[in-house]
Amino acid sequence: MLIVHHLNDSRSQRVLWLLEELGVPYEIRHHARNATTRLAPPELQAVHPLGKSPVVEEDGLTVIESGAIVDYILRHHGGGRLQPASGTRDFELYNQWMHYAEGSAMLPLMLRLYTGRLGDAALPLKPRIDSELANHLGYVNQSLEGREFLVGDSLTGADIQMSFVGEAARDLRAQYPAMDAWVRRLQARPAYRRALERGGPYALAS
Repeated sequence: MLIVHHLNDSRSQRVLWLLEELGVPYEIRHHARNATTRLAPPELQAVHPLGKSPVVEEDGLTVIESGAIVDYILRHHGGGRLQPASGTRDFELYNQWMHYAEGSAMLPLMLRLYTGRLGDAALPLKPRIDSELANHLGYVNQSLEGREFLVGDSLTGADIQMSFVGEAARDLRAQYPAMDAWVRRLQARPAYRRALERGGPYALAS
């Protein structure tokens, strides 16, 4: 059986959601952040040397990185669901979103998170970070205008992979109504709600 090493308030929540959408049986190994540092617990390093989540294990194979995990699950358990057919234009767009989520979109969000802990020391960086946030969130919002999903007419792994970007920007989403409506639609899905029940409290589910 597929095992998901799940860390509270982390990217692993979308892996649980994907599995619920597919109806794939899985086991959760729960890990809790340090309440003070918000870092993952050291026992995750026994699963993988980086000590990060998500991590999935199946048949002696360990897979890290959200995009690689989503791709692995869809190739091995999806049966052609939640992704466009290979070789189509939609597949190329889908693949772009899959890489964009962590390749570019999350960087300004993570910089904002980390520099937010520095107080006035981070002020010189704030204009550039704010500019990059507006650039990337504006791009996502524009791409969703008049659409329910990022690619095609139904949910794909790209929506699941990109969902964390929209969730991490929850305090900014009012400025991006198309993105905000998209996140709310995703979070209202029955499979998303089931993943919350199994995964436990998730601060970004709002």
